[in-house]
Formats: sequence, C-alpha cells, structure tokens
Amino acid sequence: MSERPLEFRVLSPTAILGYGFPESSFERGMEADPHCIAVDAGSTDPGPTYLGSGKPFTDRTGVKRDLRYMLKAGIARKIPVIIGTAGGSGAAPHVAWCREIIEEIAREEDLHFRMAIIHSDVDRGVVLRELNAGRITPLPFVPELTPESLAQTSHIVAQIGMEPYFKALDTGADVILAGRSYDPAVFAALPVKLGFDEGLAIHMGKILECAAIAADPGSGADCVLGILRGDHFVLRALSPERRFTRLSTVAHSLYEKSNPTELPGPGGKLDLRGTTFTEHDNGEVTVRGSRHVPSDGYFVKLEGARRVGSRTVCIAGSRDPIFIAKVDSILEAVHARVDMILERENLAGSMHIHVYGKNGVMGRLEPETTVTSHELGLVIEAIAPTQAAANTLCSITRSTLLHYGYPGRISTAGNLAFPFSPSDIPAGDVYEFSLYHLMPLADPSDFPITVQEV
Repeated sequence: MSERPLEFRVLSPTAILGYGFPESSFERGMEADPHCIAVDAGSTDPGPTYLGSGKPFTDRTGVKRDLRYMLKAGIARKIPVIIGTAGGSGAAPHVAWCREIIEEIAREEDLHFRMAIIHSDVDRGVVLRELNAGRITPLPFVPELTPESLAQTSHIVAQIGMEPYFKALDTGADVILAGRSYDPAVFAALPVKLGFDEGLAIHMGKILECAAIAADPGSGADCVLGILRGDHFVLRALSPERRFTRLSTVAHSLYEKSNPTELPGPGGKLDLRGTTFTEHDNGEVTVRGSRHVPSDGYFVKLEGARRVGSRTVCIAGSRDPIFIAKVDSILEAVHARVDMILERENLAGSMHIHVYGKNGVMGRLEPETTVTSHELGLVIEAIAPTQAAANTLCSITRSTLLHYGYPGRISTAGNLAFPFSPSDIPAGDVYEFSLYHLMPLADPSDFPITVQEV
C-alpha cells in the first residue's frame, strides 16, 4: 500500500496473542475489509520472570491457534499481519519461539510470504557505555542502575517505537514479527507511514492494543476494529455482545497512566487535553483532538531482569477464630523464631507469609484493618540463593507456624490445614526487574531487521 486511503481500518483480534477470540468476531472484522491485522503479543504485567528466563508467558497452543487465523486471512487478502512484543517479553528467545510457530503454520497450511523480523535486544556493552556517560535515567520510583545489576541482567530489550516498523514495511513484508515494542506502535506504524495523523493513530493504537477490554462489557479475548480518518478515529466492537461507550473509551484511555492527560512514549508524548469522545447509538465511539507532542531528544525504555534466587511456596489455611484474632502477633513471633534459626545455622534467605482474607492483596497498604473472615488463607513464600536452600527455609517456616503455641490455643495437633500433599512446592528461579530505565537514541530506527521468504 503506497497511497493514503480515505480511511485506514485496523483489525485487533485479541488483547494478547494467545488469549483467543471468537471466530465469528474475527470474520466480522475481515468483512470490514481491514488494511492490516495487528496484535500485541506481550506485556510486563506478568512480572520479570518471563523476560529474565527467556520463556513465554502465553500458551503455545493458544498462540498457534490465533496466528493460524491471522496468517491465513492476511495472506489471502494480501494485507500485512503485524505482531509486536513477540513471545510475551520480546527478547531474542521469545521472538525465536514465535517465529518457529509461524513457520510451522506456514508448512501446515502451505502459506508463502515474506516475513520481516525486528529484534529489539540491546547489547549490554551499549547500555554500560551510556551508563558511564550519565545518559541512563531511571523511571519514577526505580533505583539507579549500577554496573553490578547490569552485569547480572540476562536479557535487555528496548521498547521500540514506530521507526523500525517503517523500515520493515519498506521491505515489502507480508508479516512483521517484532521484539519488545511500544504497544500502540504495532497498530499506528502503517497508517502513520501513509500520512495519517500521528496523535490520532497512537491514541487508536493505545485502545486497540487491549482489543475488546476497552468495550462494554470488556473482554481480553474478543476482536475490535479501529477506523482512522483525517481528523478522528472510530472504535467498533465486533461481537453483538459488546459496544463501545464514551465511558469505556475514556476509561481505557486512562489505563496504565499516571497522568490522565499525557502518555509518554518513544520520541514524545500523547496529549489528550483537547480530546473529545462521542458515543453513537450503534455502539461505536468517535475520538477527536488527540495530539502527539515530540520530545526534546528520542528516548526508549529499557527493560531487563536478573535472577535473585529460588522460591518455594506452601499454601495453608486456618479456621480457628483464636488464631485469626491473633494472626498478626502469631506471624510476628514465627518470623522472629525463623530469623533466629537462620542466623544460628548461617542460612541465607528471606521469608514472607501472605495472609489472604486480611491483607493478602494490598499488604501494608490495606486500609481495612478489621478482619471479619471466618477463615484465612496463608501463602508461605521462601526465597534463597538455591532451590535446596529455599526448600529448607520453607520447611522451617511451615513447621514452626504449624506447631507454634499461641496463647489460648485449644487444639495442639496443628494450626494449619493443607490442601496439598506434599505441602511445599518448589517454584524455581526468582527474577526482579533490574532495568526499567530510559536511554537516548541517535537513530530510533537502528534495530536489526532480517527478512526471509517463508
């Protein structure tokens, strides 16, 4: 597509590749004759483990199912299929995993196409050079980057903007498979390249990246259509069960934002101070006035994770009203006893007990201090340098809590009920985000692109 059409239609099949969608919704989307099919395939929401380990957080069967629909429809219609943040985190092993699935589908369905692969990995040496030059900036509430934490980071990716997609589109690719990407870029790149307004395209991409989550009722497993025109865009749900409303669209425009009127991204920010939302009787919403404001310099967010140990967990419960009434003092005493054992035996590790039914979700931020539950769920979490050490720490904590003699206790057989045997569950390596920082780029399109005939 070399000329700008009067409107540009983007089909977003699902909130994250692998989450699924109704075939009927997808077919309605294809009946609207979209100019491209685009999908966001990842997120940092599931935490740092997947980036650090190089493993996907989406199921291979689900990803293959979604991709089969998308590839068959896109190739048949000769419209681009664009996939961003492949494999969930977008590092090299995640891209390779998704690439293998695409090639497998092509063999099974006898599909022939050109695929451009964008890698968003950043060399550790480049980051160290920028760090030593004082050009790495932490995001709010993120600690300063150190050479030590950088050296421990297994995979480093940049949240790329639209510019590498422009280069990939110039190759004539039918399919674009990209590493970690700014979510709206996956949907906005082609229309912006054709001359559509950047602010409107990015805002539309911001909505489309979560597909029908932005509709009412919301769903992460359903399709939506975005229609971009000269001075506005329109959102259309593709299931008769859903509709876009002014409220649902405004709410999703605020989604994952610390500022209600500005959304920063690579090379600038989306300004919504002049944006209007118009709801229509047919279940569509028209959005106008969104602007893209270029930044002074081009910055990308770096993401990286490092291993910090191994984890073992134990799930238990209590229905003893005496235990529940004294739970804070009991856990404090158990914690002190376990710490004493660790110090005496020279064991490294940390332990935490999550109390569900009291403050298991919000922890110290929980404003409700009165426990009204008749039962509590307890999750013992032990983290240590090795899995064996984590197993030991969990065992010590579990047995100490199980038989701790709190004041007023009636039953001495044990304080906890265990739903599983064995009670202790080794959970493997633990990672934390070590990179969540901004880095300047002289050339925002300077990311490796390989092209293959599939």
